[in-house]
Parts: sequence; structure tokens; C-alpha cells
Amino acid sequence: MFYFDPLYILLVAPALLFSIFAALRVKTTFKKYSQMRTARGMTGADAAKTVLSANGVYDVRIEQVSGNLSDHFDPKNKVIRLSDAVYNAASPAAVGVAAHEAGHAVQYAQNYAPIRLRAAIIPATNIGSKLSVPLVLLGILFMRYSDMFYWVAVAGIVCFGLCVLFQLITLPTEYNASRRALRAIEGNHLLLPDEQKGAKKVLSAAALTYVAALSVSLMQMLRLVLRLTSYRRRY
Repeated sequence: MFYFDPLYILLVAPALLFSIFAALRVKTTFKKYSQMRTARGMTGADAAKTVLSANGVYDVRIEQVSGNLSDHFDPKNKVIRLSDAVYNAASPAAVGVAAHEAGHAVQYAQNYAPIRLRAAIIPATNIGSKLSVPLVLLGILFMRYSDMFYWVAVAGIVCFGLCVLFQLITLPTEYNASRRALRAIEGNHLLLPDEQKGAKKVLSAAALTYVAALSVSLMQMLRLVLRLTSYRRRY
């Protein structure tokens, strides 16, 4: 029953294909606008500094890290880490990504509610992600022997629901960071109008990956619920 699951093919596989498409799109879009040099020579590091100072945030460092699209904001250490293709790169793609990460730093500085909520549930989400599948499998395998195991499986689905909730909260934080980035880019004249379009396309492609991740999690959860319901009727 675990080797071929029609529900997986019907529900999860399309979401996974969407996720693959989103990942390819962000890579190709980033590559395209990484090859365009900004007229003002604005680099990713410059853009991040400008966004931070424009919002009165002066206690966040900016560092260069290796990796491809490994850019992120570390709220614990108050560091924006920009990849090689962003830190010193003077392209619309680099400026857009760096401004986006600076947008996350501004969110924390201004106590933006969704990102604070997301940070607060990370410990529970980490536990839930580890326990969800083992609990569901344990419950389904032994449900025939005791009703207690039905509730074990339910607990597993609830744990998985924490992961879905985390990704659901992630969506507004990512879109908000992108809006902050684009406003800062335009308001501080970091890019020319045509270059701004490139930065916007890069951020839109990146946002699609979060939509795809949420869709995969939702379909996985729906599959687990339907599978559990089916076994519940049987036993």
C-alpha cells in the first residue's frame, strides 16, 4: 500500500511538478537579469545598505557567503548574508534579491507581526516535521488492533499541519519583503525603470517557489487525511 499510492499521483505529483517549474523559473529569471549591468553600478551589498539606512536600521551587518541563491537574513545574529552572485554584482537581479533580504531585516526591526509569528512557531514546526510521518504510519499500521492508534495518526496529521501553517505564514512575509524592496528601489532611485522591471520579475519568480512549497504541503496533508479516513472506515 505504500509502494503505489493513487492519491500521491493524483494530489502530490502535480504539486511537485509545479514546484519543479517554480524552481527552474527562478533560476532562469535570476540568470537572465544577472547578465544585465545596472546603469548606476549599484551592487547587491549597496542596495541592502541603502534599504537598511532608509528605514533607520543600523545594527544589521552584511556579509558575503558562497553558494547559489543562498541569500538570507539571519535574525538571531542580525546578519544579511548575500551570495557571490549578489554581494558584489551590479545587476537588477542582485539589487532585487539584496533589497528583499534587507526587507526581512526591516520587518524584524519594525516588529512585523507575521514574521514574528513565523519565528515563534519554528521550534514547534521542527518537532512536528520529524514526528508527523512516523506517527501517521504507526497509527495506520496498528489501527486495526486499537482505536488508540487512530488518535496517534491524528496527532501525526496535526504535527504535519504545523508545517503547513509555517509555510502559510511564510507567504505574506515573503510578499511583504518584496513589496518593501521594490518601494525602496523606486524611492531611492537604485535602478532605472527598465531595471526595476527586471528586479520585480526576479522577486515574483522567487515568490512563486513559496506558493509551490505551500501547495505541496497542502496536498501532502490532504493525502494523509484521506488515507487515514479510508483506513478508519475499513477498521
